Amino acid sequence: MDAVRVALLREVLAGTQWPAAVRRFAGSLRHAVVPAGGGLLLVGTEGYEPWHLAAHLADEAAWCGLPELAPTLVRHRVPPGEPAHLSVGLGRLAAARRGHTVLVVAPQRPGEGLLERVHDARRAGATVLSLDGGDRDLAALAHDALSVRQEEPEPGAGAAVLDLDTVQHLVSAAAGENGLPSPRGTRRFRDRLARLADRLTAPPPSRW
Repeated sequence: MDAVRVALLREVLAGTQWPAAVRRFAGSLRHAVVPAGGGLLLVGTEGYEPWHLAAHLADEAAWCGLPELAPTLVRHRVPPGEPAHLSVGLGRLAAARRGHTVLVVAPQRPGEGLLERVHDARRAGATVLSLDGGDRDLAALAHDALSVRQEEPEPGAGAAVLDLDTVQHLVSAAAGENGLPSPRGTRRFRDRLARLADRLTAPPPSRW
């Protein structure tokens, strides 16, 4: 979904709960990932792999200069012959510790095995986020969750009821926005100021 379509969708959703909810969750994602941390682990369910979200987050990471937003896709099954970046299995969750962020995308109820692994990752100190279809157990494990329940829209609600795939597009777009609040914002500004000061006080090149 390109920027124009995202903007149009946001316009359609103006006045509903979704713009604020998406922005809040995207802010949680931005706050959770840290440059020197263990990285962002993105995992779906046995029947659903969040390929599109992985691709969009990688694009946003490159465009906004936040490489920590680029996820590692964790897969339930890795077919033989897959490239290295597509060969990360569930065992990676067992290695998650403080500094890691685990983002679970689950349109339907995740299996008990995945819930146990996510629970263990949280106990080990990882931050857990959830984009889900309303599963209470998963939401209870998450430090922050955005639930997209597949319900029939109320009369007059129009496009206020979304599917999880569309919300993933909105979240990835919001996560890369420059204006998104971040606790690292002040530090990043100071870093830029320090680099500028170094350049201004550095001796001139030898050719001068």
